[in-house]
Amino acid sequence: MKKFFLALSMIVLFMSTHNNAIAQYYFFDDEYYDSPILYEAGISLNAMNSLTDIGGTKGIGRKFFKDLNIGYTHASGGVFFSVAYKNAVALRLEGTFGKISANDKVLSNVPVTDIAFERFNRNLNFRSYISEVALLLEIHPKYIFIDWPARDDAPPRTSPYIIAGVGYFSFNPQTKLAGSNRWIDLQPLHTEGQGFAEYGRKNYNLSQINIPLGAGLKYELSPLVNLRGEFVYRKTFTDYIDDLSTTYIDPALFSKYLTPQQEANAKLLYDRQILNHAGIDGKRGTVTNKDAYFTFNLKLSVVIGRERMRR
Repeated sequence: MKKFFLALSMIVLFMSTHNNAIAQYYFFDDEYYDSPILYEAGISLNAMNSLTDIGGTKGIGRKFFKDLNIGYTHASGGVFFSVAYKNAVALRLEGTFGKISANDKVLSNVPVTDIAFERFNRNLNFRSYISEVALLLEIHPKYIFIDWPARDDAPPRTSPYIIAGVGYFSFNPQTKLAGSNRWIDLQPLHTEGQGFAEYGRKNYNLSQINIPLGAGLKYELSPLVNLRGEFVYRKTFTDYIDDLSTTYIDPALFSKYLTPQQEANAKLLYDRQILNHAGIDGKRGTVTNKDAYFTFNLKLSVVIGRERMRR
């Protein structure tokens, strides 16, 4: 997160050195006028969820909301700072912090004949805390295609927008040992033979790049305060946010690569099936489907750069 605070400091410095040089742009209302450049700083209260190999709904794993477990939505939060040009486009720096989780036990009511029973029988679960910093571009079509300063009526108080950008996030999949309240980090256990020469699977990094995509609606509560509702989906390039991707491995290899304690934990956690052992190289996950997570955001912010007219 040091990179986030460094970037935020640079933007604040830019604001302080250039704000006085910005010319008046147009009258916002009877009391305030706008500048071409406006700044916005705020906080975000979010609902965070994920789409991974674990859990899901009946039948074959399906796309997006059709495979979503609402009960595993967690509260998260964030802070952001943005620079907007003529209210039409904005560059936003944002930090988001939350948790995701999933559990195969949500499928306990599926019949044995349902293909989803394989996931229930797999009996895996995970949690992971997420820390993310993202640089996002906002596009507000209302202000791009309509020249509000040239009109006699007031600018709109609502503005729908789309966002896209690049993010850098950290995660750390964990699970509990049976009969214990202790959470175990899964990545060091190499549960699918990541990094083992016998399998040729690369070990995954706990910090990676993602692509945030989303849409929102901004509402101006007052000349100096904005309220936003927003949805942001993160496309990732890993299938291991839940430490699950491909097949079971030969547990005899754990002793070759792990410490005795790690070996003991790995043998307990890599295969937790309730019935019918899948055997070595049996299917554990679906490698072709990358993991993703997303948030529904409610944002409150202060507008900086809109000045009161002198009477």
